[in-house]
Amino acid sequence: MGIEFQILDALQKIHTPILDKCMAAITSLGNAGIIWIILAAVLLIYPKTRKTGIIVAAALIVDLILCNVILKNLIARTRPYDINTAVQIIIAKPHDYSFPSGHTAASFASVAALYLAGAKKGWKIAGVLAVLIAFSRLYFYVHFPTDVLGGIVFGILSGVIGYKIVKKKIG
Repeated sequence: MGIEFQILDALQKIHTPILDKCMAAITSLGNAGIIWIILAAVLLIYPKTRKTGIIVAAALIVDLILCNVILKNLIARTRPYDINTAVQIIIAKPHDYSFPSGHTAASFASVAALYLAGAKKGWKIAGVLAVLIAFSRLYFYVHFPTDVLGGIVFGILSGVIGYKIVKKKIG
């Protein structure tokens, strides 16, 4: 865990009031997966994008079960700010466990789902946002780097599983 704290502590040195506000806005987009849920809902409205919306929704459901219900409670990893209490947390402290990063997992589940669904431009834009959300979780000292890495891995896995479920059920 030493190198993980070194990374997190190094990120504490780049804080500025403007960057804090920007990162807070970015991280809030991932709260409860709201930006991705809204995206899925919008995609579901239009017949042309409905199948993509179903795939994104399926990926988010798989992610919720895999990451938030199973893995977080099974692994029960303490958050970095609970170990290094000298760091001042400037956003609301999450009350669940640290591994994997739920914000990151939901983001990358959506990106993978968009990619697999064939959303040519959409997955790239979503990918940039997903990377920013993942980075914000490190910036705010609420996740270890391996939590974010785990979120990426399990998010992509959730996207693949969601895609395969939809392809099997509706083709």
